Amino acid sequence: MRRASSPQTPGRDPRPSGRNAGGTGVGRGGADFSLRDIAVAAYGPTVLFGLAEGAMLPIITISAIERGASVALAAFIAALLGLSSLVTNIPAGALATRFGERASMVAAAAVSVAGLSLCLLPWGLWAYGFGVALVGAASSVFTLARQSYLTEAVPLPWRARALSTLGGVNRIGMFLGPFLGAAVMHFFGLSSAYVLAIVAVIGAGAIAYTVPDLDHREADRAASASVTTLGMLREHWRTFATLGVGVLLLSAIRQSRQTVVPLWAHHVGLDGTATSLIVGVAGVIDAATFYPAGKVMDRYGRRAVAVPCTAVLGASFLLMPLTHGFVTLLLVSLLMGLGNGIGSGIVNTLGADASPAVGRPTFLGLWRECADVGSGAGPIALSVITAAVSLGAGVVTLGVVGFAASAALWRWVPRRPPAPRRAEVVPDDAGPGPAPG
Repeated sequence: MRRASSPQTPGRDPRPSGRNAGGTGVGRGGADFSLRDIAVAAYGPTVLFGLAEGAMLPIITISAIERGASVALAAFIAALLGLSSLVTNIPAGALATRFGERASMVAAAAVSVAGLSLCLLPWGLWAYGFGVALVGAASSVFTLARQSYLTEAVPLPWRARALSTLGGVNRIGMFLGPFLGAAVMHFFGLSSAYVLAIVAVIGAGAIAYTVPDLDHREADRAASASVTTLGMLREHWRTFATLGVGVLLLSAIRQSRQTVVPLWAHHVGLDGTATSLIVGVAGVIDAATFYPAGKVMDRYGRRAVAVPCTAVLGASFLLMPLTHGFVTLLLVSLLMGLGNGIGSGIVNTLGADASPAVGRPTFLGLWRECADVGSGAGPIALSVITAAVSLGAGVVTLGVVGFAASAALWRWVPRRPPAPRRAEVVPDDAGPGPAPG
């Protein structure tokens, strides 16, 4: 038997055809589910991929300069990691829709190994830049496939915890990467960090290869083959124009916080050691709250986290111009870390809730594009306003953006957790039916 789909509204969870309401494509029910059951398969590749990126990030500009790049060109090559991810989001969704999440993760790991190999080999600056771009593109495919897989594999009552944990373990990997990279570079030189990254990515790909395929029905496979990005955009433009705008604004202030704290620390005369300490302590608060955030979302709804997250971030930006030294900046940075931490997984969870059953990765590719555009726009806006007026004006403007994001998410995120819908049951031979709208 197959359930007919029903129209979708922003922030609600359309149920997959032929699957239970929890979205458990692997056939598990919500009552006996535990995140421990999927920990290695879902989170092992995430930690390893994050570790590889963390090991690589600190040495991109150094490696480019060693290959003859100017400082400006080295900065551009480092930016290729994010730019290639931005360009690849939509094709990544189409790829995962057509070939499946597991195959996409394995392919992404293979492409990342190829890119890291280009970074490792002494083949000149252009080969190095192309290698960095390949790693960014592979990261986009890998991240989207992991999100889509967890959305399908985890029962609905556990969805937010699963996705917030996904974000949390990625941060852990990114945190460990620079330290392990520094350790191997101390003994074996700069290029050994790329070897470490290659080993980690191969491990991630090997674990992904062992992940069981989701139990997609043939009707869903046939329907997914006809999904197009343009068609998905037409069907769900209201979601992107409402909830997507809120996510764009949220992403803008989240990304900007990484720039604002060091800039303001320099503005008030703090040295590099003090600045690093502030960033590190705030990062601990940020990383410690990902699981409680998911639990609150699952129990009380996504809005219970989305609105406080953006409001606290907005308030911390507005308070930052009032700081004048180490202690006051540390306190505001802790508040900023708390705001960002309680929102761990919120973008992925809202995207999972809003996504249709058929062609979900294509939808998530568009969703990630909204978030990535915001992540790029926030620091650019800060730079432009700082150049035109002052750093304080730029920081205050971002605080206002935070409250605008809070208002948008209050308006468009449902108050309660998404619930399974009652659907008409139709015979299996009635055809796949219309894709969720």
